[in-house]
Amino acid sequence: MSAGEPRRTRMTQDERRRQLVGIGLRMLVERPIQEVAVDEVAREAGISRGLLFHYFPNKTAFHEAVVAAAGRRVVRNTAPDEALNGWDAVAQFVERYHEQVDRRRESYLALVFGGGPVTLDGGLVEDLRDSMGTRVCALLGLTGSSGPVARAWTAYVEARALQWTAVPAAERVTDLAAEADHCVRALRALLDLG
Repeated sequence: MSAGEPRRTRMTQDERRRQLVGIGLRMLVERPIQEVAVDEVAREAGISRGLLFHYFPNKTAFHEAVVAAAGRRVVRNTAPDEALNGWDAVAQFVERYHEQVDRRRESYLALVFGGGPVTLDGGLVEDLRDSMGTRVCALLGLTGSSGPVARAWTAYVEARALQWTAVPAAERVTDLAAEADHCVRALRALLDLG
């Protein structure tokens, strides 16, 4: 092993998979998923490309695992406090969603709009949005025809968050609380249309 090569470490299969996905997540912050090269991931992990394919059957499966992990991270980071419920919880969810996009805007754009073999059909992106919509339905006890409305509203929140974060913080016309209030009022209005 040369001085520049990473040290190889023996890991369980689950540990190695988590390590590889973690490396992919770090790379996703800087580039779209289709530009996350398995050779580079393997090199950083200190394993061969062939060994990476022992843990993932192909490049697409690896990319899907990275995108799924990124989606779980977004869902986890936007969860409102358990002590909150109803509309207060929805408002906190909106604030945390905006904060998540603001903190990792490029990564979020790469995740949702990165294209490539994983997100081209929108499947995993729709899963992320559906998870967010399901959360809102649970927070408000929505059922029946209200469910699709809440799920569609999450796409609106995403669009608002992306527009809001595109402007430097010092130049934003609205603050985070005003953004959350606007989004909550929009959901109330949509639900009232019934």
